[in-house]
Amino acid sequence: MFPIFRNSKPSARLLVGALACSAMLSACGKSGGDKPPATQVAVKVNNDEISVHQINQALARAGRLAPEQAAVVGKQVLEQLIDQQLLIQKSLEKKLDRDPDVLNALEASRRQILSQAYLEKSVAASLAKPAPAEIKSFYDMHPDLFAQRRIYRLQELTAALAPEQLANLRAIGAKTRNLNDIAAWLRDNNIRYSANAAVRAAEQLPLEALPQLAQMKDGDISVTATPGGVTVTQIVASQSMPLSEKEAGPFIEQFLLNQKRSELAGGEMKLLRQSAKVEYMGDFGKTAVAPPASAAQTKSAPPTTEQKSTASVIDKGVSGLQ
Repeated sequence: MFPIFRNSKPSARLLVGALACSAMLSACGKSGGDKPPATQVAVKVNNDEISVHQINQALARAGRLAPEQAAVVGKQVLEQLIDQQLLIQKSLEKKLDRDPDVLNALEASRRQILSQAYLEKSVAASLAKPAPAEIKSFYDMHPDLFAQRRIYRLQELTAALAPEQLANLRAIGAKTRNLNDIAAWLRDNNIRYSANAAVRAAEQLPLEALPQLAQMKDGDISVTATPGGVTVTQIVASQSMPLSEKEAGPFIEQFLLNQKRSELAGGEMKLLRQSAKVEYMGDFGKTAVAPPASAAQTKSAPPTTEQKSTASVIDKGVSGLQ
């Protein structure tokens, strides 16, 4: 559902994948007999130890887990860490930690981890919890996501359409309530198209398109220009399924926190750029270039608009309520 609400949790496989870089950083360059810091040992893999602390770190990255979930996921993480340690041991035997490609990958991961850590810690000091008035304002400003939320059963046609043909297609869409008429027109004009059917909650839809869909009735058809083509959407049926302010509150709060975190990180990156001396050398200095999007904007901010990010946050929570 919406990319604002789904309360999804990483799988054990993803958790271990996220730990792979840090595990390799700590393992590479050490002999097989090196031991982790003194802590409770969960398992020995040949001459190496995997600690309870490593498992707890993975569980912490999973977010909130019920006790019974933590026990199951913890066992899964341990088995993955065992597999990982066996692979690390073989890599070290073959001296892959000295391979140039491996060294470059480790350095790239180190740079990413350190830069992200700085942004997260610098932002955390300034991040304030949204006030109840902010949450209420956001709820009131987005009735199509909350108070008037609907579940839509949709049929869609997408096609690569020349701009001069768009007016004709819209005229047909305004006259018919049968998507087959539009499909026939596309075929008659030798325009290739693809068809899709889906059931989507309001928060799963592009937020910029939601106001138009919210005004449509069952059976209505919309024709929307897209980069390089067109999307024709028909609401086959819909169902009202509102969310109260109390239900939506925690997820709105999380979205507003994410939004503020992105803004603070972007501001910090701007200050660092302004205070730094950056000299483009060689071919890179021949033409003026704009500063790239900051790491915070790339990783945390919405891809283009606040609306897309809003949709993401809502989706993650709504699915947990249904």
